[in-house]
Amino acid sequence: RIIMNFNQVQAEVGAWSEMNFGDQPSYKLLLGVVEEVGELSHCVLKQSQGIRMTEDHKEGIVDAVGDIVIYLMDFCCRENLSLEACVDHTWTQVRERDWKVNPNTGAPNAYVGPDI
Repeated sequence: RIIMNFNQVQAEVGAWSEMNFGDQPSYKLLLGVVEEVGELSHCVLKQSQGIRMTEDHKEGIVDAVGDIVIYLMDFCCRENLSLEACVDHTWTQVRERDWKVNPNTGAPNAYVGPDI
């Protein structure tokens, strides 16, 4: 199996979605994200409660997370965004926050750690 980067997968998702569903507005893809977050929440809740153990909660979690990312990729395609660039942009800011040292603001500490 060939490992592709996010941008390659996003391009494939966008082409596949366009072929299968046509030109749909991006808000419909956000509704798909919300639906999948609900499915993810269902699996996590039932797993934490120890009920409905005939369902494969771990498989449901894996499937929901994958579906969320695919919906987000398709959303980004239709908004002319790169999901990878969005994550990189935000992670660059978030990784600087230090909530243990500065629990009220999350302001960066003097030591950030090694480059990731």
